[in-house]
Amino acid sequence: MTAAASYSTLIGAHELAQHLDDQDWVIVDCRHDLANRDFGREAYARGHLPGARFMHLDEDLSGPMTGRNGRHPLPDPARLAQRLGEIGIGNHTQVVAYDDASGMFAARLWWLMRWMGHRRVAVLDGGLVAWCEAAQALTQYPPPDRPQIFVPALQASFVDAAYVFDHLGKPEMMLVDARSPDRYRGENETLDPVGGHIPGAINRFFRDNLGPHGRFKQASVLREEFGALLKGRDARRVVHQCGSGVTACHNLLAMESAGLTGSRLYAGSWSEWCADSARPIATGPER
Repeated sequence: MTAAASYSTLIGAHELAQHLDDQDWVIVDCRHDLANRDFGREAYARGHLPGARFMHLDEDLSGPMTGRNGRHPLPDPARLAQRLGEIGIGNHTQVVAYDDASGMFAARLWWLMRWMGHRRVAVLDGGLVAWCEAAQALTQYPPPDRPQIFVPALQASFVDAAYVFDHLGKPEMMLVDARSPDRYRGENETLDPVGGHIPGAINRFFRDNLGPHGRFKQASVLREEFGALLKGRDARRVVHQCGSGVTACHNLLAMESAGLTGSRLYAGSWSEWCADSARPIATGPER
């Protein structure tokens, strides 16, 4: 690969290894555990990719919760831009995000950076497991500080609850729920106080984007699968949601990697939607 190589969806471990010494590349460790907020930082300290910085899902990649705006509301863009600059990300930096959950959390940073107008951002396909399987080294040493200035250029890539409510049942919006089928049906809900889904939402479990080894399926396969879901509808009509606007980004990444561009995120997702009892809910399988 040349020094000018640019990645905007996925990157493999071998390709990333060729750029560890590139000054205009920044790797970000996004490991997290929804049940243990300290997990990611502790895992990073035990061993991470050489040169990687750490960003915390709750502290860096989300904003403050109010009890009405979901479990992972969007961060303030100015604060996020400052944080990106602090860890060495400028407007021309190639960013690579990874986790140990097949992109479950790394995709959130990928989407946030695209929302901020940054296209040179990719997720390490297969994450930490793929890196280790490729016999690549880990380190416990943090990289030296190389602060940059990041200037955001916000994109119209998300919708709010009012938009979703106003478009329920209308052909202008196709709502795709990334949660597991049981949670979609309203069963085994352990994260949110109310079970169910937004009426009219179609279920596409984000793990269906992955092959047996935790890597994304081939783009052609994803295009066929999402094409069957879309049934001829424009990808720009798709609004992705999940429990809190995290795993929905995985479906967004899968569609983009398949060449199906322009879908958007309902960032508040189910955890915001169900916080208002005036909003309708549905349970059971798709209808």
